[in-house]
Amino acid sequence: MNPLSPTADRLVTTFSLGRCRPASGSWGSLPPVLIAAAMLAFGAPANSLLFGLVMAVIVGVFSGACVRFGDRASAAFGRSDPSEVVADETAGMALVLMFLPAGTTDTLGLAVLTLAFAFVSFRLLDIVKPFPADRLERLPGGWGVLLDDIAAAVYAIIALHIAALVI
Repeated sequence: MNPLSPTADRLVTTFSLGRCRPASGSWGSLPPVLIAAAMLAFGAPANSLLFGLVMAVIVGVFSGACVRFGDRASAAFGRSDPSEVVADETAGMALVLMFLPAGTTDTLGLAVLTLAFAFVSFRLLDIVKPFPADRLERLPGGWGVLLDDIAAAVYAIIALHIAALVI
């Protein structure tokens, strides 16, 4: 019997994207990027209150899902950090997008480049797990599932800001 309710399952798997193969974490990271791209395309600047609020809601909802349902998800999928659970990637990617450097989405080309760089840098840093992310994933339950991705997001934010200074 699956100890996850249908709602909990939908949240921790980001509406079943965690079941997509290969690279379930990349699938789970895509929704915030697509939402950000749509908002930019419809004229909501990355530094607007609306943009930040939408990304903050995504971070909050999917972080909460990891923490609240992490233990049950581990039991349901039979592993401490199951690949099906991608709410952590969804939250981490949205966190990166909350802190896009000023001016990096002013034109269509720059916006596409910035979103692509944000996605790739977050995914690479989530996979590599530089210190302390490697230690954070050892925390119990949903906190361990979530916090290594939050650390990867912080590193990706730093990388984006360094890249913006160089370009």
